[in-house]
Amino acid sequence: MADRRPARHGRRPRATLDSGVSVVDLHTHTLRSDGVLQPVELVREAADAGVTTLAITDHDSLAAYRELVLGRAMPAPIELIPGVEINALAKGIPLAEGELHILGFGMDEADDAFEAALAKQRSARRVRFERTVARLRDVGMPIDDHLGHIDLTRDDALGRPTIGRALIAAGYAATVEDAFNRLIGWGGPGYVAREGMGPREAIDAIRGAGGVPVLAHFSEAPDQVPLLRELVDIGLAGLEVFYISFAPETVAAVGAVADELGLLATGGSDYHGDTSTYAEAHEALHVPDSGGDRLHEAMAAAAPA
Repeated sequence: MADRRPARHGRRPRATLDSGVSVVDLHTHTLRSDGVLQPVELVREAADAGVTTLAITDHDSLAAYRELVLGRAMPAPIELIPGVEINALAKGIPLAEGELHILGFGMDEADDAFEAALAKQRSARRVRFERTVARLRDVGMPIDDHLGHIDLTRDDALGRPTIGRALIAAGYAATVEDAFNRLIGWGGPGYVAREGMGPREAIDAIRGAGGVPVLAHFSEAPDQVPLLRELVDIGLAGLEVFYISFAPETVAAVGAVADELGLLATGGSDYHGDTSTYAEAHEALHVPDSGGDRLHEAMAAAAPA
């Protein structure tokens, strides 16, 4: 089977014939997890690029949404959808690093059970972060001096891209993608296995908070239809079809699976900020307006009566 997996952190997106027309971006990250921009900066840059509907999907955290919406810090008249990304452990399934990335949209940010589940995930991330730094130190690649700018007392979701950037600063890697491929990804000398929720737990947590669970950047979809049917049976509602790094034929193939299984098709830039400005990423993004419209319908249906 050909490897269709897209690079997610270190490669500039490819422009397509539909570039630069998207007003919807349903997959972005900020400094509240593993992006490089403050939430207010990301919203401002997205609005400047023409986006009118944005989801910040930080890993295991709704902090950016609370900061911007509940804190009344929105810098532009843009619709911000509550979003999250949960890296779910797919034990026994032959996938990259044994993970499925589940996006959630429209959760109640005041749901205590959901926040408790995310807090547990963030705690596991922090442990993995610290273990990875220690392992790199043990193999002769210390990065401690390049993490001094990070406030480890904050309740942010610490991610491996942050470690990748420190490896670049320390001269051990050329890009974040290079750091993942050689050093901190599966099989690398600095790799530490993840702990946390499985797919069912992630989907149940999102559903329980009134949200819509969507499987992110799953280019393997055409070869994993039986798995997807199992996920649909436990509550999966959508597939990320219009992913920025998908080639047109991959968009078509993943979209056909979404149609076959009755899943809504979302899309987004997965913007972190390592290789481009948001404006540059947006030039290569095409998420049809229908993606936002269908998500709104799904969120309305998922919300508690």
